[in-house]
Amino acid sequence: MSVVKKEVFDKIEKMLGAQGFNLVAKDDTRPWGGFFVIDENQAQDFANRYFDGIDVNNLKISGKLSPKILIVAPQARLSWQYHHRRAEIWQVVEGTVGIKRSTTDVEGELKEYHPKEQVKLQQGERHRLIGLDGWGVVAEIWQHTDVSNPSDEDDIVRVQDDFGR
Repeated sequence: MSVVKKEVFDKIEKMLGAQGFNLVAKDDTRPWGGFFVIDENQAQDFANRYFDGIDVNNLKISGKLSPKILIVAPQARLSWQYHHRRAEIWQVVEGTVGIKRSTTDVEGELKEYHPKEQVKLQQGERHRLIGLDGWGVVAEIWQHTDVSNPSDEDDIVRVQDDFGR
């Protein structure tokens, strides 16, 4: 892991700890950056901090939410993907990121998003998060759509991937 990547992850981890969030998982091994998973019981606190207090009860589709922080490296792209068992809400925390969206497998146009800007992705909607000039930090809430089979990291259908996954 590069020194810069380690510094970015350490900074975000310290920030989340100072905010009182319990981290249930950390993955800094992704070729595009990585993520932190926050304790699901803190979903409302997470929403209060990163989504202007949106009521998580209004977000629940199947009764389960999963808060995360995504960290995307400069000039890196997550896969062009979609999910069968979740919708997602993203809000930019730090930096400027690019996001492409589409209802088909053809990538939509790149739009820039800045801190406090939010995107709601529907179940099955194709999307791609892209790092631009600097590191991007994005708060994410998974809205699980299947109560009997909640979404997980395997619920990713990759249409295109820069890393051959």
